[in-house]
Amino acid sequence: MARETITWLSRLKTQISHKLIHPTTTKIARSKSRNVGVLAFEIAGLLSKLLALHHSLSDKNIVRLKNEAIALEGVRKIVSNDESFLLGLACSEIVQNLHIISKTVARLSSRATDPTLQSFYEILEDFASTGRDQHSWAALCGKDLEGLVRRVDRYIAATAALYREMEELNSLQHSLKKTPQEGALEVQQKVVWQKQEVKYVKEKSLWNRSYDSVILLLARLIFTVLVRIKFVFGIGQSYYSHPSTLPRSLSASATVFPSSDLSNHLNYVSGPLTSTPLRPNKRVTGITAGFGTRTGFFESRIKNLKPPPTTLGAAALALHYANLIIVLEKMIKSPHLVGLDAREDVYAMLPNSIRSSLRARLKGVGFTATDPILATEWRDALGRILAWLGPLAHNMIKWQSERSFEQQNLMPKSTNVLLLQTLHFANKDKTEAAITELLVGLNYIWRFEREMNAKALLECSNFFFNNKNTSPINLQ
Repeated sequence: MARETITWLSRLKTQISHKLIHPTTTKIARSKSRNVGVLAFEIAGLLSKLLALHHSLSDKNIVRLKNEAIALEGVRKIVSNDESFLLGLACSEIVQNLHIISKTVARLSSRATDPTLQSFYEILEDFASTGRDQHSWAALCGKDLEGLVRRVDRYIAATAALYREMEELNSLQHSLKKTPQEGALEVQQKVVWQKQEVKYVKEKSLWNRSYDSVILLLARLIFTVLVRIKFVFGIGQSYYSHPSTLPRSLSASATVFPSSDLSNHLNYVSGPLTSTPLRPNKRVTGITAGFGTRTGFFESRIKNLKPPPTTLGAAALALHYANLIIVLEKMIKSPHLVGLDAREDVYAMLPNSIRSSLRARLKGVGFTATDPILATEWRDALGRILAWLGPLAHNMIKWQSERSFEQQNLMPKSTNVLLLQTLHFANKDKTEAAITELLVGLNYIWRFEREMNAKALLECSNFFFNNKNTSPINLQ
């Protein structure tokens, strides 16, 4: 009887353990975050892009945006001379870049074990619209921000080093397969050493960090960049003007608007890019000044990047015209090297609208070009046009190549070129008029060079013809 009682108690204990203890144990096991592993390289790329975004919002770069980027002569001529509109475009593009990264982080956060991190995107949208940082993810104080940036920098560098070491290990292992047996021992030893190096670097990189901790790092950096964007562009200043939430390290340079009213920021060295929130522009609707929007913070600003119907971006001609302008730039610099085939290739690149305007401009123009004064005037005129049109064309190529680079590589290649500095928002009619002018001037200079070369060859031929009967000196 005693033995049966003991057996029964043992079974009861087992059942109680499975019903009560095991669920708790399972919950604890699930709450333990796994390591990042091979996702370290993708996450390092995201962190690098976020740091690049944060750097683009530094005091130095914001001053450059105000005094150089939106002040480009080409931007003012064929994009817009409305500073508020241009700043709105810059803000929208930066917000879009952050939103693209955030969507990727949202995908990664869905695999986290922490329910809060799983809801990252919903929390981000709430923060973007209301400014409520429920989990204190934004790094606002100077020491917190500096520490966050240093930690991210360290992880990026270590993960990049890990990538190189793993590539070296793969190379050694591949070499080992091709190495003859007599030399395999030395290569095997190198493989062993390289494996130890990889193991060591993994400990310092993101590879061996817990998944949840790295997702939290991404979330904090995104919140921090969003805070900086809103402050720099004067969005929701009532939230950021409170001394407890706006440290000196987040302020933009006072040289951005030295004469503006900074009564709300007397405790700081400087303030946001604009002394008042950005107002809607007649050319592009939807640039809102506050937090609350019906369509959401990100959507309300990203839609401002849709180019108006009168622009090259809307006509899908921005990249094509950029290539055309660069070709013309090279021809104008060396017109004597331009052959008939090159002229035909350029003409084939022209859309019907430019061909029509070019024919109208050249109608009645003679086929001779022998006036050196007029040729000099055309060279000066073309140089002035290229001085403001060329940078926008080159920026268009840089902007496009940067996006292609980021799609194919983990680490971003930053050129600090904004879409407003390219031909994307350029007025189509004004750009085509400038290109037509380049073609007309190039036509004259090209003909002038050919006329001068033909004249020089004729004079040279006449010289030898007139002196063909001259006898050489007899030295014998």
